[in-house]
Amino acid sequence: MTKIQWRPQVNALTTPPSYRAQVVPHNIAGYNEMAADISAGHPNYNADLIRSLAPLMMEWIQTRMINGDQVTFEDALTIHTTIIGRMDSPDDPLPNDEELLQVKAYASRPFVRKVRREALLERLPMNEKLPLITSAEDTKFKLADVLNPGGVLRLTGGNLFFEEEDPNSGCIIQGTRSGETKQSVFGSVSNTGILLVPDIPAQDDPWNNEYRVSVTTRYTEHGTPRGGTYRRRLRSPLAVSILGGEEPIHVGILTGSGATAYAVITGGTVSADERLRIQVTQDLTEEALLFSLLDMKEEGAAGAEVNVTANGDYSLPGFGGSAVSSLSITVNDYAALWEMIRNDYGGRLVDILEVTV
Repeated sequence: MTKIQWRPQVNALTTPPSYRAQVVPHNIAGYNEMAADISAGHPNYNADLIRSLAPLMMEWIQTRMINGDQVTFEDALTIHTTIIGRMDSPDDPLPNDEELLQVKAYASRPFVRKVRREALLERLPMNEKLPLITSAEDTKFKLADVLNPGGVLRLTGGNLFFEEEDPNSGCIIQGTRSGETKQSVFGSVSNTGILLVPDIPAQDDPWNNEYRVSVTTRYTEHGTPRGGTYRRRLRSPLAVSILGGEEPIHVGILTGSGATAYAVITGGTVSADERLRIQVTQDLTEEALLFSLLDMKEEGAAGAEVNVTANGDYSLPGFGGSAVSSLSITVNDYAALWEMIRNDYGGRLVDILEVTV
């Protein structure tokens, strides 16, 4: 039998400070888990049947509530409705409040007594106070998770403040293959946000445009340095020069820390310089990668998607109003690209391309 886990948490409402015990659930169990557990303990009851009946039971309880009843499962649970709101006299109408009617549930005394008698408690260590970066955005392009050498990077989160003069604190941008730079030009540094002009370290090859950003600080003068790393990867723009067919090009794109590019641009039909994006999304149902060209705004113009299922040569059409009519690409390592998008990018990978002619 597993134990009920808890950890101490600071109670900010008391002076002097005190602590309270916060329960940390192992899992969140629902219909599926209930059906599996009951069927395992009572093999005569089919799990699929139990799973199908459980929502009907909840619907029955809800209907009883709507009809003004109280539901009591003897020695287990009572569910009833309550009304909240103030009336200044007994003849006043009920307040006009959409949350006027509430549903309450509480366990019976025998139910609670059994839980208290049989449960075992396990203490977990306190959570450390750490810098937490929850988002990163380039303020020039207005795009998330972009590391633009000509822009300003905005980090938001909590517990981010650090003293810029402290040699043991700061903000680091690190390439996923090589290179690391401590940042030095800040617009502002606060607990909830940092503005900085990024100093982007060079990596081993031009297609290695993937970076991590982290913050290290200490919360007391002689405290231990605490660090936090943004969970998503940042990507910097890639330069693509289309030479009008005079000589072949080979520009690596859509790659992480690889020593060889997973995909490359080999040519295209371009009438003028343009900045645009190339996107790859993962279609798990069809087991395919969908490539397309996008403009520089989320939910903006997009070219038709091209279905890619293997290494090979492909042509990506442009979108309305774009100077890029098409781009020719070669996928060199489909398997590595698939795994990177799935594991590191949540099914969607985008590179910014600075296309010149």
